[in-house]
Amino acid sequence: MSWILKRFRKKEEKPVIEEEKPVKSELEEFCGNDQEVYKALFDTMFLDPRKIGTSLEEAVKKASVLEKDGDKLRAAVWYQIAGGLAIYENNVEKVKEYFGKCSELTGKKYLILDIPDKAVKKAQEYYHKYLK
Repeated sequence: MSWILKRFRKKEEKPVIEEEKPVKSELEEFCGNDQEVYKALFDTMFLDPRKIGTSLEEAVKKASVLEKDGDKLRAAVWYQIAGGLAIYENNVEKVKEYFGKCSELTGKKYLILDIPDKAVKKAQEYYHKYLK
C-alpha cells in the first residue's frame, strides 16, 4: 500500500536558484580592468594602514631582529607589514626592499615586485580617494 502512496504523491518542486554575481571589493572596483595591479596589491597593501598599531621603523626593527635570531617566518611577516606601510608612505624603494626580503625568506613570489611603481601609484590614488 505504501508504494501506491509514493507513486501518486505530489512531487515537490525544487526552487530555481539564480546565479549570484560575485561581489567586487572596493579595491577590485577601483583597479577596474587592470587585473595585474589588483593582484599585485591584493595581498600586499593595507586598505586602511592608519589602523596598524606600529610604525614602519618599528616593523623593520622587529623583522631584522627576528631574522638575526633565525625566526624566518615571523621576520617575513614583519617585512610584509613594513612593505604594506611603505606602500602607504609612497616609498617604492622600500616596497621593493621589504617585499624582496619577504620573498627571500619565504620563497613566495610577490607580484608587486614586477610592477612596483605602477602598483604604488595606484595604491596612492586609492588612499587619496578612500582615506579622507
